[in-house]
Amino acid sequence: MDTPISTRNDPASARCFLTLSYRGAPFHGWQVQPGAVSVQQVIEESLSKLTGHRVAVVGAGRTDAGVNARMMVAHADLPESAPAADALLRGLNALCGPDIAIHSLTPVHPDAHARFDATSRTYRYYALERKNPFFHWLAWQCGTRLDFEAMNAAAAMLTEVSDFASFAKLHSDARTTICRVSHARWTPVEGIPGGWAFEITADRFLRNMVRAVVGTLVEVGRGKLSLDGFARVVEARDRCAAGTSMPPQALYLWDVTYPYFDASTAKYTSQ
Repeated sequence: MDTPISTRNDPASARCFLTLSYRGAPFHGWQVQPGAVSVQQVIEESLSKLTGHRVAVVGAGRTDAGVNARMMVAHADLPESAPAADALLRGLNALCGPDIAIHSLTPVHPDAHARFDATSRTYRYYALERKNPFFHWLAWQCGTRLDFEAMNAAAAMLTEVSDFASFAKLHSDARTTICRVSHARWTPVEGIPGGWAFEITADRFLRNMVRAVVGTLVEVGRGKLSLDGFARVVEARDRCAAGTSMPPQALYLWDVTYPYFDASTAKYTSQ
């Protein structure tokens, strides 16, 4: 049986959190922009079509073109006349196409904010030391062995860093390059020979930051950059000092955390 979408006091609309996944290759990133198809645009257009009203969607972050999301959280204010939650979820998945999956619609407090209330975000970057045709578009195939022990020694330094200007996209609109990284480590991927995943968690990320960090760690893994050299890159606060930006198809927004919402179960605890 379909269930009502909200019990919000405001009779005009109801705020909901959406949990979703998407394959980034067909989209020019998350954010709506002129002349390009984005994930945000597709969801907004689908919601507007299903509800008969223009509906804006705010995401927990802004993934770049080609970057994937295992778990993205977004919020939207739905009109009271919107279809029931179950029907709306089915309609969204039908309209959004095969590259976007909407997992849940959860009523939340009217002031809940998918971006500003998030306390951490986790990304994963997948690398393969061996050629694997089944993961060609899902991971980066490095074609050579890397020194992951050295890469982890360098990655550990990131938890002591506050200013990530060396890994920020040039000429971005970020007001600050200060981030707090709580975890950064490479681990083998079980069941995939030669597969490795770099996981990094922080309170916020700068545009292109993770791919620049990975590119610089790869230079350490190839023996082209020492641990002292990596430290100097960080201290330089200069994007030109860091390594290349890695391909986007291997990067995944993996998780987003909130003090009152569990994205994995879509369980909401009143604020």
